Amino acid sequence: MIRTAVGVAVAMVLGASPAWSETPVVAITSIVDHPALNAVQEGAKDALAKAGFNDGKEIEIVFENAQGQPATAVQIARKFVGEKPAVIIGISTPSAQALASATKTIPVVFSAVTDPVDAQLVSSIEKPGGNITGVSDRAPIEDQVALIRELTPNVKTIGVIFNPGEPNSVSAVRDLKEAAEKLGFDVIEAPTTKTAEVQGAARSLVGKADAVFVPTDNTVVSAFEAVSGVMEAAKIPLYAADTDSVPRGALASVGFNYRQVGEQTGALVARILKGEKPGDLSVQFAQGTDLYLNKDVAEKIGVTLSEEAVKRAIKVVD
Repeated sequence: MIRTAVGVAVAMVLGASPAWSETPVVAITSIVDHPALNAVQEGAKDALAKAGFNDGKEIEIVFENAQGQPATAVQIARKFVGEKPAVIIGISTPSAQALASATKTIPVVFSAVTDPVDAQLVSSIEKPGGNITGVSDRAPIEDQVALIRELTPNVKTIGVIFNPGEPNSVSAVRDLKEAAEKLGFDVIEAPTTKTAEVQGAARSLVGKADAVFVPTDNTVVSAFEAVSGVMEAAKIPLYAADTDSVPRGALASVGFNYRQVGEQTGALVARILKGEKPGDLSVQFAQGTDLYLNKDVAEKIGVTLSEEAVKRAIKVVD
């Protein structure tokens, strides 16, 4: 029984707080609607249920989406803090940062945050302190760059599309450059700050990049089809940091299953609901590196996938 923004908005218009029962509330806020972040939310709900916290019974779950707007994420954070839930989950760096600014007392669990220290959410991975802990999805960049070399050995230059206003993306691009240098790749940046500008950023790489990589950037991933359409037409291999982008047009990805990231997040929330303090719980890192391949895209852009790679893949999109 996830309560969304509608009922809350009505209560606010009427000048009243939402009529929550004595049931503990777990509030969830996410920066934007896209498959990876949605999978985090679903995984968190599953883990909570497995721990004995079922929505509509032992707890009530409420959810709001900022629709890609950091200012809206701040408003959602302030509203949730005012409603005093038992725990708040912040999915993505912008949503988690908004929560960190809004409260120093209500337990906050972040998820899908690349670098929580760099984002100033916690001062230490091992001992977060304060009211915040969570799960980092720092991507296995070296594995991803190695995959580009394996599947497309003639690539010399990698283009990367990202929003420089997202700290998680800045960290990812920094890691990409370091890993690319080790394998002899050059990196070309195509920055974009708005979803509407993503297609233009993709087009700017045509004729310059031999392959394109998209990190776990909320702005770009929410408009991923705009990128995949450009790359398919130009026959440029497109790689993604999150595996959910492979069915959306990426050639390949080696990364995390974001539903599992959500399950790790939900398990942390359950421990807090049972009495543990978030500051005492070490930040966790997403586990596993699954290989996803898209044979349909490979055929369209003229890339031959080796039999060994296909056998190694957790999922192959036909």
